[in-house]
Amino acid sequence: MISADEKSQLQALGRRRQTEAPAPGRRARFEFEYERGGTLAYLAAWDVHHANLFDRVEPKSGIDAFGRLVEQVMTAEPYASARTVYWIVDNDSSHAGKTSINRMQDRWPNGRLIHLPVQASWLNQIELYLSIVQARR
Repeated sequence: MISADEKSQLQALGRRRQTEAPAPGRRARFEFEYERGGTLAYLAAWDVHHANLFDRVEPKSGIDAFGRLVEQVMTAEPYASARTVYWIVDNDSSHAGKTSINRMQDRWPNGRLIHLPVQASWLNQIELYLSIVQARR
């Protein structure tokens, strides 16, 4: 069972100067100015039973980006040879509707896409991971 989701429109920021490590009698020095690097999408898939995380950063979210995440998981063992791999997802546009279910099964005969109810994305366990990542960043 794979729990998957994405965070889109993440700001890619980098500090203008490198952080200086603390020295005797001096605290670490952090640069507060940063450079913008555009926006990125972070996609993640969590194997609920085996505690395996698959993730990737893409220039933008969408059907193709989600497809690359699915391929990353489904070509790895034990998923490639599993009888059935259930994918729990919300109703985001990159994996919503009957078309996405058909696309999954056409490409991956052992893959099953399961959509959560519209107002129940909090049931998706990957949301816990993504909230931790967001809080730390």
